[in-house]
Amino acid sequence: MGIEGFISTIWSARLLANLEKSFVFGQPNVINRDYEGDIKGKGSTVKITSIGDITIGDYTKDSDISDPQALADAQATLNITQSKYFNFAVDDVSAAQMSPSLMDGAMQQSAYNLSDVADQFIAATMVAGVATANKIGSSATGIVPSTTEGSGTMAWDYLLQLGTALSVANVPKQGRWAIVPPWFVERLAGDKRFSDASASGSTDALLNGMVKRAAGFDILESNNCPTIAGTGGETGKTNYAILAGTPIATTFADSVNKVEAYRPEKRFADAVKGLHVYGAKVVRPSALAMLTARKVS
Repeated sequence: MGIEGFISTIWSARLLANLEKSFVFGQPNVINRDYEGDIKGKGSTVKITSIGDITIGDYTKDSDISDPQALADAQATLNITQSKYFNFAVDDVSAAQMSPSLMDGAMQQSAYNLSDVADQFIAATMVAGVATANKIGSSATGIVPSTTEGSGTMAWDYLLQLGTALSVANVPKQGRWAIVPPWFVERLAGDKRFSDASASGSTDALLNGMVKRAAGFDILESNNCPTIAGTGGETGKTNYAILAGTPIATTFADSVNKVEAYRPEKRFADAVKGLHVYGAKVVRPSALAMLTARKVS
């Protein structure tokens, strides 16, 4: 299998498409790419400028108003801190005995694995950036949702609490999502309020990991919900970070900088390597809320 027909731009486009399909935390309706700019490699930066609050005054007829308020701006930096690669080879002898689609399958698997690593990075960035006022539970007080109606606070009730935290912070209701681990979906499914909640009636494509819409959120399931080790009296117990928010909270920027085919010098084989660089930043901490919870006491 020769590499004369290999077109790097086609492989790059295919890799990016597969990455997007694999994202849960990193998909467009969970994060935004508003400041992506021109990402050239690890160490690149994207400048984010925000305008401070504007004062509202009382107007009195026939009286002068105050001098114009000087707008204060703040600038944050989105750093491209992550640089991940893949590099695989297919031996000529093996290639002769395998399906012609082997290379395409390997590229898809590379894309999936890269996206899984990036997804975990975005999730961890969100956990680190949640506003303190919007946190329910902690590493020292992990929440265990009740499984029996009337005997304690159930998983559904904690979703409502996450929604309340966002509403108190003036976060828009439109576009809210909550990303939960599979066991939390199981807990929700045992609650008749969740069972009675209307499924999404949208004709648009469902989000990756979409379970249904309930309690004001698009409920998404992911195995990449970060784990949080218990501390103090909770040492030895594993909690999960259940995040809720809207796309305005977190920004993400990435680029597949290089995808190259080559012939390894000491092998009779075709090889492909690729480089994925990216960074994420929570730009509105109050637009995220987090429940630290576990399945059992």
